[in-house]
Formats: sequence, C-alpha cells, structure tokens
Amino acid sequence: MGRMIEFPANGHSTPGFLAQPASGTGPGLLVIQEWWGLVDHIKDLVDRFAAEGFVALAPDLYHGTQTKSPDEAGKLLMALNIARAGADLRGAATYLLGTDAVTSTKIGALGFCMGGQLALFAGMEYPDTIGACVDFYGIHPHVKIVPAKVKVPVLGHFATRDKSVPEAQARSLMSEIQVAGGTIEGYFYDADHAFFNDTRPQVYDPSSAKVAWERSLAFLRHHLVA
Repeated sequence: MGRMIEFPANGHSTPGFLAQPASGTGPGLLVIQEWWGLVDHIKDLVDRFAAEGFVALAPDLYHGTQTKSPDEAGKLLMALNIARAGADLRGAATYLLGTDAVTSTKIGALGFCMGGQLALFAGMEYPDTIGACVDFYGIHPHVKIVPAKVKVPVLGHFATRDKSVPEAQARSLMSEIQVAGGTIEGYFYDADHAFFNDTRPQVYDPSSAKVAWERSLAFLRHHLVA
C-alpha cells in the first residue's frame, strides 16, 4: 500500500515510507519509529493508518540503518543526532502539508518508545505544523521535554509493568504538563513496555493494543479532521 519516498529536511534529503488512503486524501500523520529503525512493523502501521483514512508518513531517522539486536538498537538510539532528527520530523510535516493529499491544517505526530518521546518533542518544538501528539511509552535520555512548552493536545499510552518508563515517571510528566496549562490524556495498561508491537510476542498484549489503537484513532480524528 505504501512506498518509499525522499523529502527535503533542512538542507538534506531524508527517506520515508508514505501511504495514502483509498480516497486519496485525508489528515496528515507522522508515524515515528522505535529504536530498531524503519522496520517492517512501522511500515505496516503506516499502511494501517492509511487504511483508516490518514495520509501517513514514517521518516527514516536512521537513514537506512536498522537492526534486530537490542544492543545495536541501544547504540543507534544513543547516537541519534537530535537536531537532525528534529529537522527530519519538521521536514516530514512540511512535506505532508505541501501535498494536495493532506486535508488537515496541521499534522499529527505518533510514535513508539524512542518515537513516542520524539512525537512529544515535535509537538513541543513545532506547534505551527504539529497539531496533536500520541506518545506510546516514550523514552530517550537526550530528548528533554519542557512541560511548559507542550501546548498541543497529547494522548499518552503507558504500561504499568514498564521498567523503561516507570508509571510514577509517566504520571509525573502528565501532571507537570497539566499544571503548566497543557492538555494531556493518559492511559495506563496492565502490560509491558512495547505492548503494542505485534512482532514481539514476548511483550505484545493484544487486548491493550486494540484499546490503545481505538483511542489513538479517535483522538487523532478529533483533533485533525475539520
């Protein structure tokens, strides 16, 4: 359903996987990768969002590199140039807004693990192009979220058994955003980190993933569909 494209991003070119709905048009959405890279799981999710009516784009933040090794994935995450990743995300949003296929005035940003933190970062840094964020158990030690700067609506999905993003840490972030005047709707699932990833049977939780998927679609449609 989708295809690989190239789009401009602050003076360089970035690859990404793009899919459009059968109608040809719809609200724009960035789907942001986990630490593994732009793997088939993320491409499948882009296709799934397109099937639900979104013009979805997953920018390749590792520019061609991907891995199945947790150790290598950790190294790629830590080596990620955050400034360049930010430029890639902004470039992807600008690209979508410049196409006739996108009907929304702003783009949604949704991501998982590393991508969840980057979705929140994109909403914080680029509110002129990002209109809503969905954060699935976001984490990245080099991406600092300033609660007072988070002004776009946020939906958060967190897991009660997540050792990478402890429940107390997630609740603290939600509280800080709310106290600063932001809007965040958060849900906690009796599951492990990466419970949405159906390619990882050791952590995948079908019932939690189904509910999180439905909540995400409703949230994005509410904030992006005119």
